[in-house]
Amino acid sequence: MTGTDVRKEADDSGPSGYAAARLRLLSEGARSGPPRRAALAGLTDDWLAGLFAAAAGGLKGVSLVAVGGYGRGELSPRSDLDLLLLHDGSDPDAVAALADRLWYPVWDLGLALDHSVRTPAEARKTAGEDLKVQLGLLDARHLTGDLGLTAGLRTAVLADWRNQAPKRLPELQELCAERAERQGELQYLLEPDLKEARGGLRDATALRAVAASWLADAPREGLTDARRRLLDVRDALHLATGRATDRLALQEQDQVAAELGLLDADTLLRQVYEAARVISYASDVTWREVGRVLRSRAVRPRLRAMLGGGKPVAERSPLAEGVVEQDGEVVLARAARPERDPVLPLRAAAAAAQAGLPLSLHAVRRMATTARPLPTPWPAEAREQLVTLLGSGRPTIDVWEALEAEGLISRLLPDWERVRCRPQRNAVHLWTVDRHLIETAVRASELTRRVSRPDLLLVAALLHDIGKGWPGDHSLAGEIIAKDVAARIGFDRADVGVLSTLVRHHLLLIETATRRDLDDPATVRSVAEAVGTQSTLELLHALTEADALATGPAAWSSWRGSLVADLVRRVSAVLAGDAPDEPEPAAPTAEQERLAIEAFRTGGPVLALRAQAEPIADEESAGDPEPLGVELLIAVPDQSGVLPAVAGVLAVHRLTVRTAELRTLTLPDDVDNGSVLLLNWRVAAEYGSLPQAARLRADLVRALDGSLDIAGRLAERDAAYPRRRGWVAPPPRVTVAPAASHHATVIEVRAQDAPGLLHRIGMALEKAGVRVRSMHVSTLGSNAVDAFYVTTGTGAPLPAGDATSTARTLEETLRG
Repeated sequence: MTGTDVRKEADDSGPSGYAAARLRLLSEGARSGPPRRAALAGLTDDWLAGLFAAAAGGLKGVSLVAVGGYGRGELSPRSDLDLLLLHDGSDPDAVAALADRLWYPVWDLGLALDHSVRTPAEARKTAGEDLKVQLGLLDARHLTGDLGLTAGLRTAVLADWRNQAPKRLPELQELCAERAERQGELQYLLEPDLKEARGGLRDATALRAVAASWLADAPREGLTDARRRLLDVRDALHLATGRATDRLALQEQDQVAAELGLLDADTLLRQVYEAARVISYASDVTWREVGRVLRSRAVRPRLRAMLGGGKPVAERSPLAEGVVEQDGEVVLARAARPERDPVLPLRAAAAAAQAGLPLSLHAVRRMATTARPLPTPWPAEAREQLVTLLGSGRPTIDVWEALEAEGLISRLLPDWERVRCRPQRNAVHLWTVDRHLIETAVRASELTRRVSRPDLLLVAALLHDIGKGWPGDHSLAGEIIAKDVAARIGFDRADVGVLSTLVRHHLLLIETATRRDLDDPATVRSVAEAVGTQSTLELLHALTEADALATGPAAWSSWRGSLVADLVRRVSAVLAGDAPDEPEPAAPTAEQERLAIEAFRTGGPVLALRAQAEPIADEESAGDPEPLGVELLIAVPDQSGVLPAVAGVLAVHRLTVRTAELRTLTLPDDVDNGSVLLLNWRVAAEYGSLPQAARLRADLVRALDGSLDIAGRLAERDAAYPRRRGWVAPPPRVTVAPAASHHATVIEVRAQDAPGLLHRIGMALEKAGVRVRSMHVSTLGSNAVDAFYVTTGTGAPLPAGDATSTARTLEETLRG
């Protein structure tokens, strides 16, 4: 029977005919989704029109209007009928009688009814007082009666909405936020409310309302399909349960999946999560645009008055190469060329997360459509930017979601597709697999001061459950995937081995600590054999805690933490031995020796800049090397203040220090008796071109003789830029490494990398009266991991008390 036949049967048979036709329509297996919802709305329209015609008689100035979901034609099997009986107010008694003759047949059939009787003026007044009423009226659809009356109300309501949008849209946003707080996020819930949870049907309706205001509009791509998918699931839920419910309970998911022809409940949830993610992201972008427009409207009159008319130019402040901030968003610089800069998406994402700012939708889409794929293996900068993004704390989540919404994450990490939106049917887990991995990275970013390789910790956090997209033991599958991913993004063989070990054994500590006898030596030895080294144990300890904290409150406690810490202490004792002295420095190269001799003879600094590069292995860029940075060699006669002077000059010139080594070089006997400090650093420009070597040397001479006020220059630059709210980094940590060297005291500094950080460290060590014998500095993402071998003025290791005091003073200085 066709839809026309069903509606004709309803017309011929009255209420009982409508009930039979409705039942037949809902029982048809061949018709589902939008066609069935439209047919059900049309069937109901015809039946109500027939009721109205029979009951109204010759009554004029009255119309029947569908509002809300029924107004949109989105009738699910158990949906309410949202109806407005609109009248001109000329005969209220007759209208009241008409209402009774309309509502009672609906109730008699057991249909849920949300009804009201109002004049146009009453409807507008109520809408002005009740936002939910106004939202329902935005979808008003004429059913029968006085068409002019309905059209007049629709025109007036839309005009009211657009005129009042600057006031009503913030109310709507607050309403959405309160609902999200109560109901949670649809894309992560095991028993989600399809309508009320964030990313559900209510939010989709709110986006329609924003679009109707003409103030802003949602990203359109995928939004219609996402809405349709949620409506289809709700239809199947109504049919499976026979109830008007929007909550997708666990015990009903298999039946709903079968109703939709899906493989299983996991497939169902994954589709729901994907739809919710589209709606949630569209909501974020839309509300951000609403805020920007409203701020612009509030500021523009004042700016015009100040500037004497004309359109104000949006202020743009640089964040990284090719990336700027504008209007509270991260956008691409005018000179940025994504098609020539494959690292740009990661650089922009890292800059956004570090600044605590959202990535502009237009910037993400431009990069998604034009950026070249990264070569394999990735260049060093790409790997560093990924680590910086992962280590940026809570802002990482929103930036990652923006990249994922446009397909950039799956392009960067193809294995991500298997864990994307994958549910975890475990009451302990709060998140889907992919969100859990990002949450673990966020938690790990708070623990980076505890490990010597924060980059490996953060990448292991991202990959530790990557095997859950494959059959079998996810730890074993994850180990294989982690090896491939780590090699692809450019880690060397040793680091690839550490990462695969961390992924393979990411559950080892928690399972052993809570399920085995720690007093049994065999238990501890087995863990030591699996872990292999102290540094890997350190990383695994931090990963274990981050993983548990990201799982949910039931997965971690002080008791579990103490058990794991006890196990780590025992394993560390097994792995421990007398630490060797620091390795003897390699013999100087001919160039280093030449610079040292020249510095000693001239009595001043001598430097050389040499670019480092590696080719990008693809056809388009063959022979076009990718810069890794610049090797900076500096030789300075042995004297105090060299470290803070060099570090300060580089900070003034906006050069980022990637790695740095300092050592004392004794001159050959046939040259002269003396020593020279040799600094071998790798640096890169934050943005723009590198300064000339002659200019660097001139400023270094001034810094050494005290005529260049480095601290003042850096303070002026900091003051010129407003402080952003971004992620609050964990506090710096300064420790004395026990038994790390017999010839010097090793002070380790782990802190958030920032312009001038090395200068501040050098100044603090100078004030402490210690001599830096050598140092090893590395920047891993946004983390500085520095080791300073210091001695007394006579060249001996610091006494234990002095070493502890120096470390404490340095930590307090960096915190201040």
